[in-house]
Amino acid sequence: MTTTPTFNSWVTCPKPNPQAKVRLFCFPYAGGGASAFRTWSNSLPDTVEVCPVELPGRGRQIKSVLFTQLKPLVSAIASILIPYLDKPFAFYGHSMGGLISFELTRLLRSEYGLTPFHLFISGRRAPQLPSTKPPIYALSEHELLAKLRRFDGTPNAVLEDPELLQLFLPILRADFAVVDTYVYNHEPPLNCPISVFGGLQDQEATHNELQAWLEQTTASFSLQMFNGGHFFINSEQAALLENIAQELQMALASLV
Repeated sequence: MTTTPTFNSWVTCPKPNPQAKVRLFCFPYAGGGASAFRTWSNSLPDTVEVCPVELPGRGRQIKSVLFTQLKPLVSAIASILIPYLDKPFAFYGHSMGGLISFELTRLLRSEYGLTPFHLFISGRRAPQLPSTKPPIYALSEHELLAKLRRFDGTPNAVLEDPELLQLFLPILRADFAVVDTYVYNHEPPLNCPISVFGGLQDQEATHNELQAWLEQTTASFSLQMFNGGHFFINSEQAALLENIAQELQMALASLV
């Protein structure tokens, strides 16, 4: 019997939908929060309940202690999500969120015997590929701000406000530490389909680095490239959500 869990400070749901057939959990990029996905349910089928995950240090979790390593963060998320996995579920993650989605999927498989029916990843190179760039979290404030401007995903209102920056930069450094200190361990490929999305002008996750996700699944794989840089998910959001909606509808048909 499917129940309706009470949403908490970790799991949000802008439009609760107890009648939905599946839940789509969304994980943000470094420095981002659940608010990045607040309108997604407007563009996805009514059969999908969109559940953005709020990471510590932001939104309703603003007073929670920040994580700086991926393994404990994923373990904490897994324990929180279990009550919500009483119906078919899928994961979407952008950049850091993609890495979280992947390792969370592997942890749920090994410790709980659970697997999402679909994994959506965007703006993140395949996990088995080592980084060729120096760590971001250890950059000076000047260097970090320059990096953020190149990413073009942080509002100028934040970058130009000293008080906002003092609140934002510790969150950002912690998130980048999560990504920069990640160590990939080989495990068997997943048995769920993986759909990957990328920006044609994104230097943080190139076509070849995205294509390498193919190695992480024994099920179907697709790669869709959009015009734009690392934050094509904002400029091409309508096209991205249309693609996700189509994939979810096909997956739902197979679940019936």
